[in-house]
Amino acid sequence: MQLSPEVRQLCDEIRRFIQKEVEPRSRWIEEHDEIPAELVQKARELGLFGLTIPEQYGGIGLDLAGKCAIEEEMGKTNYGFATLIGNHTGISSAGIVALGNEAQKKHFLPRMASGEWIGCFALTEPQAGSDPAAMRTTAVKKGDRWVLNGEKIFITNASVAHVFTVMAITDRSKAIKGISTFILERDFPGLSVGRNELKMGMHGCSTAPLAFNDCAVPAGNLLGPEGAGYVQALKTLTAGRVTVSARCVGMMDKLIGRCVEYMKVRTQGGHKLAEYQGLQWMLADMAVQRDAARGLTERAIATLMRGERGTLEASAAKLFSTEALGKVVDAAVQIHGGMGYMREAGIETTFRDARITRIYEGSSEIQRNIIAAQLLKEQ
Repeated sequence: MQLSPEVRQLCDEIRRFIQKEVEPRSRWIEEHDEIPAELVQKARELGLFGLTIPEQYGGIGLDLAGKCAIEEEMGKTNYGFATLIGNHTGISSAGIVALGNEAQKKHFLPRMASGEWIGCFALTEPQAGSDPAAMRTTAVKKGDRWVLNGEKIFITNASVAHVFTVMAITDRSKAIKGISTFILERDFPGLSVGRNELKMGMHGCSTAPLAFNDCAVPAGNLLGPEGAGYVQALKTLTAGRVTVSARCVGMMDKLIGRCVEYMKVRTQGGHKLAEYQGLQWMLADMAVQRDAARGLTERAIATLMRGERGTLEASAAKLFSTEALGKVVDAAVQIHGGMGYMREAGIETTFRDARITRIYEGSSEIQRNIIAAQLLKEQ
């Protein structure tokens, strides 16, 4: 993919930041399930929270190609830290950037770009994950306020967020066309954040439920037109799926590098692992999976940047990249043998982190549904 000199330079800066600041803290993050405040502050100083926010609001203003290039680099470090930044600069701010009116942009984006305010995106509910039509959270207009009632679950960044992009039903009779989007702030009365969930992986990045109990939201905090929330969410998730794919490519790239290094130094049966054809074939398959994932990701990026809908391309990239990552990390554990199962090597951490990619932002099964629907529509 062709990147501007400025984006390439930024990638280099982030690569150095990862090696100097993030990687030395990665084990601590994993064990304490928390990102150190000083690391968050260093990320602010580097401008990581403003990657996709326009320059006029204090951000860097990367396009999708630039964002994915950064995501690939972030895939090579602690997954919790990468998710904190990726979610904030992706689905949690994209709606405000694309659909916010000028008053909303001036109020929220400068603080989000600086990292003073961290964002989160609240769509999923206990009975409405892959099926938004089953959403139960409601928003009722009362004077100059919308009053929200309901709950959300599995909300990334919720525990540290100040800005909440929330989907709610404003007209039940219209089904998904009756879903609207609102921007909430943490101190709004009636909004409460639950405890941080304990997860298999993605340690360091918070995931928590939200509850709305007669939560009053100013009418001016409706994001975009009333009833357009579901369409907004689909567009946001489409781009988000491509960035997840890019991060998976970065994760595979790092795993392959680790395996190459290990195979060159580890001796078994009087020979270096690199001399065994069976392991060579595993390594070759890993590289093919990575390269195919990168190709599908770049196709999706190009499609979306041409202004095309890109639904099929984004879903294909997300499906293949996440499934490929699962195969690659499993092979990496196998190549490392017993050491791959030990926490010390770090491979098992990536094994646990990788599993969520096939679930969030649209499961593999949902991606297959989307792809099939698009193919049938084209015939």
